[in-house]
Amino acid sequence: MQRAPMLRRIVTGLAVLGGIAAIATEAGADASRSNPDSAFQLALEDLVTRARPGILGISVIDLDTGNQWGVNDKDAFPMMSVFKVPVVAAVLDMVDRNELALSDTVTIGRGDLRKGASEIAKSFAGTEMTFTVDQLMAAAVSRSDNTAVDALIKRIGGPAVVDAFLKDKGIGGMRIDLDEGGIEHVFSGLGANAKPPPGETGDASDARLWRGYQAFLADPRNRSTPQAAAAFLQKLWNGDLLSDASTQRLLDLMYAQTKPMRLRSGLPEGARLADKCGTSVSMRGVTAAFNDIGIMTLADGRSVIIAAFLTAGTGSREERTTLFADLARQVASRRR
Repeated sequence: MQRAPMLRRIVTGLAVLGGIAAIATEAGADASRSNPDSAFQLALEDLVTRARPGILGISVIDLDTGNQWGVNDKDAFPMMSVFKVPVVAAVLDMVDRNELALSDTVTIGRGDLRKGASEIAKSFAGTEMTFTVDQLMAAAVSRSDNTAVDALIKRIGGPAVVDAFLKDKGIGGMRIDLDEGGIEHVFSGLGANAKPPPGETGDASDARLWRGYQAFLADPRNRSTPQAAAAFLQKLWNGDLLSDASTQRLLDLMYAQTKPMRLRSGLPEGARLADKCGTSVSMRGVTAAFNDIGIMTLADGRSVIIAAFLTAGTGSREERTTLFADLARQVASRRR
């Protein structure tokens, strides 16, 4: 990926602010190598090098052997919409404990609508609309609907409930502190204010939004290490998080997430992927988060977990997507 000198300076400046410095480790450092395939490990490190000056973290677990590999896999990355999977897992945990039913309804008003990806917001009619919990889960995971996930978070009692669920299940390194509305506010650069100041000029707005962007990169909330995301998926796959029915329901929702195409772009013929992507907006040539976590099942029956997080990337969307597709290809072609 070609990097313009100006963008290098931007990324360097962000590191000084602390947003990137917290996760900037050398490729290969702290990699998990319980039974390493050295050629595969080197291939992962090459992908991390290609991502620079962005920071790429990768964790891979072979579910058949338990072997693990990783690069920058203990460092915390912003999740963006990846967090919707643990949110829905927490919802399904409440269903399993008979504290909630899939058929329960949730009413959404105009004040509950969220920016960004949200079919609910785009098609909203009248002053309020009602959805079942099951409908909101499908919208949140399969279509990454921001309005849907915030409605679910509100229904179960807030982000702290999701965070407590993760801790109870022994998943460290993944934290849920904010809903989509909270994330929007960080990006806005408004601080304690709810709205932009009256008469704000275009230049002032741009400067404020850039401050918000930098603040998001430095914010420790709603972050996960690749290791923690991989551990979450491993526990899900093994049935250690939810009942059999709820496990299958969440996996089905992840199989149904077909856009955007990241790891899916590199799937070999006959393979399946249950995954969830996460994406931030880009500003001044920098993309704060470009992620995908999933469970790949190959045609021969092998299943492998891949958790990949890219922060402060400066390549084009096509370059970033190619990076993730190449990661999927490397995993699929890894020798046993």
